[in-house]
Amino acid sequence: MESQLYILCAALVLIAILLLYHGYVSPKHALPLPPGPPRLPIIGNAHQVPFDFQEETFARWARRYGDVLYLRILQKEIIVLNSLRAARDLLEKRGFIYSDRPRFVMFCELVYSFHPNFSLMPYGDRWRRHRKWYQGSLQARVSLNAFQPVQEREAKIFLQSMLKTPKEFVAHINRYAGAVLLEIGYGYLDDEYVDMAEKVSTGVFETGGAGSTIVDFFPILKYLPTWMPGAGFKRNALKIQAMGEHARTIAFSKVKEDMAAGIAKPSFVRNILEEIAEPTEEDEFELKGAAALLYGAGTDTTVTTMTAFVLAMVCNPEVFAKAQAEMDAVIGNTRLPNHDDRALLPYLESVLKEVYRWSAAVPLSLPHRLMEDDEYRGYRMPGGAMVVPNIWAMTRDEEMFPDPESFRPERFEKLRGDNNDPVDPRMIIFGFGRRICPGRFLADASVWLAFASMVATLNIRRAHDSSGKEIMPPADFVSGTVKHPKPFKCDIRPRTKHAADLILAEARSA
Repeated sequence: MESQLYILCAALVLIAILLLYHGYVSPKHALPLPPGPPRLPIIGNAHQVPFDFQEETFARWARRYGDVLYLRILQKEIIVLNSLRAARDLLEKRGFIYSDRPRFVMFCELVYSFHPNFSLMPYGDRWRRHRKWYQGSLQARVSLNAFQPVQEREAKIFLQSMLKTPKEFVAHINRYAGAVLLEIGYGYLDDEYVDMAEKVSTGVFETGGAGSTIVDFFPILKYLPTWMPGAGFKRNALKIQAMGEHARTIAFSKVKEDMAAGIAKPSFVRNILEEIAEPTEEDEFELKGAAALLYGAGTDTTVTTMTAFVLAMVCNPEVFAKAQAEMDAVIGNTRLPNHDDRALLPYLESVLKEVYRWSAAVPLSLPHRLMEDDEYRGYRMPGGAMVVPNIWAMTRDEEMFPDPESFRPERFEKLRGDNNDPVDPRMIIFGFGRRICPGRFLADASVWLAFASMVATLNIRRAHDSSGKEIMPPADFVSGTVKHPKPFKCDIRPRTKHAADLILAEARSA
């Protein structure tokens, strides 16, 4: 009898230890989850989360429940971070457990067909290898300086296109962004490839947000036959997959051919291939994906930011006039601005920051994945949860940015250097911690140069209707992983005949 009691007690102790080990009675597990809207059985909050402009819904809930929200959609646990403080506390200070990615069935397994995608791949050695490649090529000052001639040449061609067919300004913006990244990534320029890659990017955009499509919530659906009704998402994904593979292969093969012939220009791909020395088939597979991401991810956000700049200038002509006055005083009208002029144009820098803040090209940053249970502000943060930074909410924080819906570059002028200064939006929009965008300095330089070039040589004004009345375009955007301005009309012309002549002369020398 005593031996049985001893065995029972020992078993209870063992069970208690196991429960503690697995966290079922641990202090963290006993804590409440972060607050959020009431959930229904099984579906959780699925009925409350809209398909479009989720960032605005999350921001509205944050005002009621707090800046850290807990949601559950079917079996997925989601934590939304609506404040810069929460994002920094968790994604930067605790990045060692907040830097993973959830499973992206639509993008990683269907659209990209398991090709490496640095933005989406899990945290680990493979991810670290890709990050090392990007850091060496996109963040080193020597590399960034080497890219400036490419950016300046393409800015001249961009201005020439704007001069000739100004109504097609969005197409010209697309070409500028694509041409810069194509030459930096692969060392050559091919407008046909730019067009092909743009179609791939458009297709990816139309599939929906990362981690939020139907197949992400029900992964078994990826096995549906393409002919079956309801499998349209898979047919579309496979179509984009084929287009993407074709584009990746053409560009990568061209670099290898040029290297073999001894005529390859310096580029991201050439530099990495030379660094590896004797690349294996696996190395080339990885590098092909890394180069494609450099092009795809960088193009979309640059296009959105530049288009938002044009929209903001049309809606706020006094801002554009002030930027032009600064440009005239500093640069004059005998040459185009270049990167060396940047520090001399503080108001233009403020305009750039305000465009970043006002447009927030990626309103919801790609979700992170919490790798283990954590505690924050007395709440339990469940391991395995998706952690979503709400970039849009942070750039609309009224404490940091009073009157956030207004476009006011002046908010970034005359900074005092203390905690009352508004945060530089670049500290928000490019992500956080170990998942921060490695191409942010390159993108920022390309965008600034385009802004400066337009301010120096063009007038961007409101269009007029048939009766001669000004058309004030609404500041409307299309919802998506990357948020694009809706099509709008404007009137773009050279500032003077001298400006037009300067554009043409510079384009001839490009």
